Amino acid sequence: MLACACASSARADGFVDVLDAPARMSRLASRSLLHGIAAAGQRLVAVGEHGNVVVSKDAGATWTQSRVPVSSDLTAVYFVDATRGWAVGHDGVVLHTEDAGDSWRLQLDGCKAADLLVAAMARRVAREPASEQANKLLAEARRYREEGADKPFLDVWFADANDGYVVGAYNLIFRTRDGGATWEPWFDRTDNPKRFNLYAIRPAAGALYVAGEGGLVLKLDAGAAHFKALDVPYTGSFFGLVATGDALLVYGLRGTALRTDDGGTTWSKADTRLDSAIVTGTRMANGTLLLADAAGRIVASDDDARTFARVAVKQSMPLTALVATGRGLLAVTGPRGVASVELVR
Repeated sequence: MLACACASSARADGFVDVLDAPARMSRLASRSLLHGIAAAGQRLVAVGEHGNVVVSKDAGATWTQSRVPVSSDLTAVYFVDATRGWAVGHDGVVLHTEDAGDSWRLQLDGCKAADLLVAAMARRVAREPASEQANKLLAEARRYREEGADKPFLDVWFADANDGYVVGAYNLIFRTRDGGATWEPWFDRTDNPKRFNLYAIRPAAGALYVAGEGGLVLKLDAGAAHFKALDVPYTGSFFGLVATGDALLVYGLRGTALRTDDGGTTWSKADTRLDSAIVTGTRMANGTLLLADAAGRIVASDDDARTFARVAVKQSMPLTALVATGRGLLAVTGPRGVASVELVR
């Protein structure tokens, strides 16, 4: 079985694939484009372009670059505890660390993911040879493999050190039950017939949700092992979601944020006081919910996303992600790298 034929031929022509090239060490890594950030115990870990991973042991005052076995752009990072975490990115990359981000090991790439996807859909066709849907899914999986390792994972979430998911472009979703040693495609376990991009995955109020392109919000039916689409009164893309009290907030284009406190049966629109795309959100230790748009404008809610107020920051910058570090400080990532900003409430 030929896997990722286009990538193999490219290497034969002398091109060095990013999956074969470690991230280049640079003193400017913390100032390069970074897409995601997470807390690992008392540490902060940020990820971004060219496989750059930087770690801070002093709440963002200083940063050290980690060695990474690939130079694919990384999009998101998540830790289940102070030492164990995962990062995902372009070319179907999934990386794992067991030492709080100091070193990383490749668990999955786009070539392996495509092979797993084709094999899983072929098994389904073998079980349901007359199923038009199964045959369409297999054809789509084969097309993905022919296109090579070009599809990114865009988010990652783990319930514990073993059970986790990665989601990405064109309905890509994989689950692991053994900490990433093996991965199972869930390509056929979503109500996503148009193969919309899946941008974020997070739990809220005892359920697991995925936010995506085209107003797509999926909710896991654990019994059926299937992500079911919710009826959402918005057709623009959602880039993230965050739990707030017993409610779920999804956010995305044009400052849009929708709130549900009944598992997605009904939704109310929140006045975020933002009019451009909301790209990131987080909940602080005191319960305050923060949302931010790509320009770096930040709003806060102290009533579980019912109302929002604009928040001033002493140092504003375009941003991609943020995390609270305590004492009214945020660590934010963006095109200029990672920085600490102080909230002025």
